Amino acid sequence: MRVGIGYDSHRFGSERPLMLGGIHVPHTAGLIGHSDADVVAHAVTDAVLGAASLGDIGTHFPPTEERWRGADSIGLLRAAADILAGNNYQVLNIDVTVVCEMPRVAPHAPAMCARIADALGIGPQHVSVKGKSNEGMGWIGRGEGIAAIAVALVSTVDG
Repeated sequence: MRVGIGYDSHRFGSERPLMLGGIHVPHTAGLIGHSDADVVAHAVTDAVLGAASLGDIGTHFPPTEERWRGADSIGLLRAAADILAGNNYQVLNIDVTVVCEMPRVAPHAPAMCARIADALGIGPQHVSVKGKSNEGMGWIGRGEGIAAIAVALVSTVDG
């Protein structure tokens, strides 16, 4: 078994919908980024790739490439799962902490767990998503953006 950690952050400021964990979360602004700026999906993608020593999201889906502009980050996570499978790894579980003042994460966490689990080919009971405030401190505390931290446990596939 192997463990990976992923981190991502994006600033608010986009007029597009706020996407977190593959779902639209109602909010006053979306996040700025080359793809759909889904910090949850990005952190999970980095965690699973890192656990298998297969690079990171920027290596496989570089923001310098126009084809990834506006990309669905759950689709990128699904592609990362395929990369793992092609290298004889499977995801066992995911734990994500979303750090933001607003919006509240808890009401949306079950739907995020389901979308992440589906992309990874695991049951939703193997995915945890929770929100934490930054208690008004720093750029997150001022409501300038959102960060996410993810931990992934992967193992080699027998056979």
